Amino acid sequence: MQSMSKKFILTSEGLTELRQEYESLVKEKRPAIAQRINRAREFGDLAENSEYDAAKEEQALLEHRINLLEEVLNRAQIIQAAQKSDIVVIGSSIVVQMNDEVHEFAIVGSVEADPAKNKISNESPVGQALLGLKPGETIEVAVGPVKSKLKVLEIK
Repeated sequence: MQSMSKKFILTSEGLTELRQEYESLVKEKRPAIAQRINRAREFGDLAENSEYDAAKEEQALLEHRINLLEEVLNRAQIIQAAQKSDIVVIGSSIVVQMNDEVHEFAIVGSVEADPAKNKISNESPVGQALLGLKPGETIEVAVGPVKSKLKVLEIK
């Protein structure tokens, strides 16, 4: 369980995306699932009704996600897009050399992190290691059994 005082670090773009997801879940998906449950009830015996069970399970997952989003939205701490800085901070877009490959990503709060969109969490081992570095600096990071050398090439 999260501590009650935990702040969720988000960019304004990330906050907008979460608000849109929340609105969609509350206004569209919640009523649609309630409708599915009512339809499934009409099929009769609930003990043998897989459609009813599936809809109830989906409803539980949906309510859990809605509760999580409410918690995040109520305790969001917005970070400004990082101004061009000479050190890596939350909100920085950076170019790094990892072993022999060059990667570009942004460092964001954990709620907004999405490796598929090249957004890594400030709480991840790589994100933590990079915070405070300057272009040209190198650090070694262990992610599980694998050690990687990271060199900050550029802060955008």
